[in-house]
Amino acid sequence: MGRALSLGNVSGVQEFILLGLSARQGVRVVVFAVFLTLYLLTLLENALIVFLVCSHAELRKPMYFFLGNLSCLEMCYVSVTMPSLLAGLWMGPYHVPFTACLIQLFLFISLIGTKCTLLASMACDRYVAICRPLHYPMLMRPQVCRGLAGTSWLGGLLVSVVKTACIASLSYCGPNVLNHFFCDVSPLLNLSCTHVALTELVDFLSAIGIFCGTLLVALASYSAIGVTVLRMPSAAARRKAFSTCASHLVVVGIFYSVVLFMYSRPSRVESTDLHKVLSVVYTVVTPACSPVVYCLRNKEVHAALRRALHPRKGSSAITDISRS
Repeated sequence: MGRALSLGNVSGVQEFILLGLSARQGVRVVVFAVFLTLYLLTLLENALIVFLVCSHAELRKPMYFFLGNLSCLEMCYVSVTMPSLLAGLWMGPYHVPFTACLIQLFLFISLIGTKCTLLASMACDRYVAICRPLHYPMLMRPQVCRGLAGTSWLGGLLVSVVKTACIASLSYCGPNVLNHFFCDVSPLLNLSCTHVALTELVDFLSAIGIFCGTLLVALASYSAIGVTVLRMPSAAARRKAFSTCASHLVVVGIFYSVVLFMYSRPSRVESTDLHKVLSVVYTVVTPACSPVVYCLRNKEVHAALRRALHPRKGSSAITDISRS
């Protein structure tokens, strides 16, 4: 990939100008404060989930293992795009070196590919838990969970190497203005002065393989879950089974609907205000809301959080029980 970076850098464009989000001068400070708060809140929420999963034995289950991986990814994910969004709101249009732009693109593609695969792995976990509960301890043993998580991270990395190398090998003769708040695939393709058909084909095939492939896995898992839940004899059992996967289904629906709308097309897409707003949804809003959606109705996470916040109360209660 280093050779591709050097080839692209010789093309004439040494830096790009990111226009950022469109906002009036008077409103820009308020928008900056809102996004900074969302950024810090996202880091705090996801760091708390990682801490709870690592420090509480009752949360060392496959579902929480994947949730911890997803929280680590979300912290990296927002840290790739949020600083450039905040810098654009604070300074207005600003310059980004060519290499720095491609590094941001590489990290973004890697993390979004990893997120897709992790969401599919979480859907498979819920399928096994609900549809094959007797085989759950064997099918979702720790080695399998670690293998699925490792494959997710490695798969996103490999896809990103290929896509970033293709984009870096293009020539950029000018103009160098990106109508976006971070270095994304479509805005960079729009600025290339060479033939981009091969790069668009690679982008399209990778979108089909990663986005559509993992989406089909998630849809197949939830279709089987739906059939199993409907066949349950009691309404209480159906509600309990549905509650274990409803939050994940909400996150999957929001994330995939936005990403597939934007990226599963081989043609070059103009970075309009709508494009940037949709980018905000899956790069800012979804990472901030995911921990709340996953843990809002989760009694085990609530109990672990109470013990973490009030450790003395929990230990005194145990002492009282032992004395009695």
